[in-house]
Amino acid sequence: MVEVTDRLIFVRYLDHVAFNRNLAFAMKPQVREAVGWLVYECEQYVTLTWDRDAEPPTLKGGDPKASGLVLLKSDILEMKKID
Repeated sequence: MVEVTDRLIFVRYLDHVAFNRNLAFAMKPQVREAVGWLVYECEQYVTLTWDRDAEPPTLKGGDPKASGLVLLKSDILEMKKID
């Protein structure tokens, strides 16, 4: 387990697609991209935030209003540090 904070990253990943009243065999995962701060990384997944408090949070344990993604590493096509 590796915990990382304040490292800005770019990630390209496969995302699930929900569909309704469409040709099922024509559907496939979409390639998406995101930029954010790497909050957590382990063997199975990474957590990144793209919106967070600029000041220390008022609650212990992190920013209760952060927004971001939890991505399975098996779905990540590319991940690199942004300098």
